[in-house]
Amino acid sequence: MHIVDNIKAHTAAALQQLYQYTTTPEQVLVNETKPEFTGDYTIVLFAYTKTLQVSPNQMGEQIGNYFLQNHANIFAGYNIIKGFLNLTIQPAYWQQFLNKNWQNVQYGLATPKQEKILVEYSSPNTNKPLHLGHLRNNFLGWGIASILEANGYDVIKTCIVNDRGIHICKSMVAWLKLGNGAEPETTHTKGDHFVGKYYVLFNDLYKAEAESLIAAGHSREHAEKNAPIMLEAQQMLVDWEAGNQQVIDLWKKMNKWVYRGFDETYQKIGSDFHKIYYESETYILGKKLVEEGLAKKVFYTKEDGSVWIDLTTDGLDEKIVQRKDGTSVYITQDIGLAEQREAEFHPSKTIYVVGDEQNYHFRVLKLICEKLELPSAQQIYHLSYGMVELPQGKMKSREGTVVDADDIVAEMIQIAQQKTEELGKVNDFTPEELQQLYHTIGLGALKFFLLRVDPKKKMIFNPEESIDFHGFTGPFIQYTYARIKSILRKIEQQQLLQTEFSNHVQMSKLEIELAKLLEQFPGFMTDAANTLNPSVLAIYVFNLSKTFNSFYVDHPIAQETNLQLKQLRVQLATLTAQVIKTSLQLLGIQVPERM
Repeated sequence: MHIVDNIKAHTAAALQQLYQYTTTPEQVLVNETKPEFTGDYTIVLFAYTKTLQVSPNQMGEQIGNYFLQNHANIFAGYNIIKGFLNLTIQPAYWQQFLNKNWQNVQYGLATPKQEKILVEYSSPNTNKPLHLGHLRNNFLGWGIASILEANGYDVIKTCIVNDRGIHICKSMVAWLKLGNGAEPETTHTKGDHFVGKYYVLFNDLYKAEAESLIAAGHSREHAEKNAPIMLEAQQMLVDWEAGNQQVIDLWKKMNKWVYRGFDETYQKIGSDFHKIYYESETYILGKKLVEEGLAKKVFYTKEDGSVWIDLTTDGLDEKIVQRKDGTSVYITQDIGLAEQREAEFHPSKTIYVVGDEQNYHFRVLKLICEKLELPSAQQIYHLSYGMVELPQGKMKSREGTVVDADDIVAEMIQIAQQKTEELGKVNDFTPEELQQLYHTIGLGALKFFLLRVDPKKKMIFNPEESIDFHGFTGPFIQYTYARIKSILRKIEQQQLLQTEFSNHVQMSKLEIELAKLLEQFPGFMTDAANTLNPSVLAIYVFNLSKTFNSFYVDHPIAQETNLQLKQLRVQLATLTAQVIKTSLQLLGIQVPERM
């Protein structure tokens, strides 16, 4: 049991013993003591003083004395300030904690739970390469899955590839018109970049045709609906759903190019999945559910043959679930996929990691599944996150102003090389070790920068800022880890230390602060899982690294002559390194043993 849980349990017992007042430990509010006051943890008493008609000071004195009389092995002292009971923890408690955990590589990881959670992330379209926004999505999804797994959940990582629909038809039409038989291999282009180029070219042609119709006297609305190239793309989608072999063959060929490109990017960024679904395989099940919804009168058919649901009584509007030509829309396949995954995995929760631009879509999805009385309805949880922008503003796929994921990763590795060479501490590395180091630092900087912000917030990505070795960055934390490992290697060369020290070593304020932070690690792990927020862990591990660096300035380890004190500091350093490593790995970030 961790110290905060201990305090809560002992406070609930004290209230029962002293005042015959029953409460649960979970209801007791405990905070860290503010820096300006003496103490480690603070109990907020106001919730009980009014009910029990006892003054805050009197209650603080009575509970404080109760702790000293009954739990002197944990509490060293207390003071009361305006209804807050500040508690000082015995140094022996921190020393026992270190003795128990300093060599535990599993520290902070929970025992397995009998609960399955499915996490969907990435969700690429096969008409374009992965971009900067996809990177935030992949890092969030992968990080949340890892954190949940570390908290004992059985996690299934999934991806739905949007491999059909009007978007891929646009790339196909443009390639037929402009490709002249070119392929990724013949042009030495990565497959997803190759297909993405034709999506941009389609939109260039479409704009030109629409403007030509407008110039000929047509309204903008008519021109945009009737531009010849758009009509070709729409017809191609109808032909695809009808099973036209020529269209299917072209679709398979172009998607194959894209998948090879995606796999290369996923491998580079360390993203993986237990199962990949394809919209081309799930939309049919969705169409069957549309038929069932019509039979149940959940959906209705308009005069043109399109199928809709009326959600106005739920505060939304009418939503199309099938086009007049019988082709599916996104919501159709999402309904089908929700049911397919329920049948396969029976998860207690399905977390959709999708940007906040789709908030409305997921409200509609959950409502439709509820109205269809589908088992999957209660599991749907949309983890909505803010968009990533560059300092110069928003990115737009159609205009070709998106920053490709591959380009960002390459730029980060190049910046990592430049910054590392400026520091000049890697002269003894082999060329292979240097390339691995640059990749570890560059990708670590990118992931940490995109994960350190609460997912709900929009963010601006700045490559140069993300790789500062002294700021709130991944490289700063990686450097702290490598520094600790270097210190410990020197000590191992000096002598073998005993595995435990006595519980009577005098601890400084910084040593206690570091031990306290380490003891809190499992609590931050739980909080990150409960809130589905990797930034909780990112901020924690940054603060831990800062605290260690402050501690090390005034507390030498290798030079310490008192063996008991030296061993205490070795344990602090060893556990700090382990917690940094665990935290970063759960965020998908590797740690270099030396930098």
